[in-house]
Amino acid sequence: MHLERLPLSRDLPTLLASIEQVAPLLDAMPGVVFFIKDPQARYVLVNQTLAQRCGVKSKDALLGRTAEDVFPTRFGPHYTEQDRRVLEGGDPLNDQLELHLYPGRQAGWCLTHKLALRDEHQRVIGMAGISYDLQAPQSSHPAYQKLAAVDAHIREHYAQPISLGELTAIAGLSVAQLERHCKRIFQLTPRQMIHKARLGAASQLLAGDLPITDIALSCGYTDHSAFSRQFKALTGLSPSQYRDSCRA
Repeated sequence: MHLERLPLSRDLPTLLASIEQVAPLLDAMPGVVFFIKDPQARYVLVNQTLAQRCGVKSKDALLGRTAEDVFPTRFGPHYTEQDRRVLEGGDPLNDQLELHLYPGRQAGWCLTHKLALRDEHQRVIGMAGISYDLQAPQSSHPAYQKLAAVDAHIREHYAQPISLGELTAIAGLSVAQLERHCKRIFQLTPRQMIHKARLGAASQLLAGDLPITDIALSCGYTDHSAFSRQFKALTGLSPSQYRDSCRA
């Protein structure tokens, strides 16, 4: 479901009624979280995947509650703050790469999109969100071998500065071609692939006792503050908070 194609509606209940018929289809997508929230950032429609990720048996258990109410305190406030920025500013959140901790402390990468819902007078009446788990690369794509070399280079050299020109030279592609093929094969831009490699390595190191400053330097960040900003942007947690969550 493409969020930008959700129809304008007189009010939120009318919009929900129009979506209700496809709700079973939303429940049939195990790697996709979908939800709609009211202007107070409370869930008014969720799919079964979100209910499972929140550890509740029924979708109804989430209705009327905010992310801050249903997610652990180390995650919930960040999600609700993100929701309120969309609801109050009206600007969409697109292609946000995020690292989540799923039940069982399993880390998982996803791409999140959030969109303000508007009535026929362009007033914000709520918001919709969808989050896709990153899937395995499309190895059948004709450009896969070229892009696999780019991915391997990033994973091997993430601790060093990596330029876009460096990656285009490896792939033998133009910048536009590289961007397009990376999105098709890996669902990520080249820059997101670099962030994913660096923060994936950092998240594993944070489970140990290495000082956070040392982790930042070993994962390609010039200083502790730059690492902390980027880590929190993609996880909602500071590195120290993430370390604590791994040990909780």
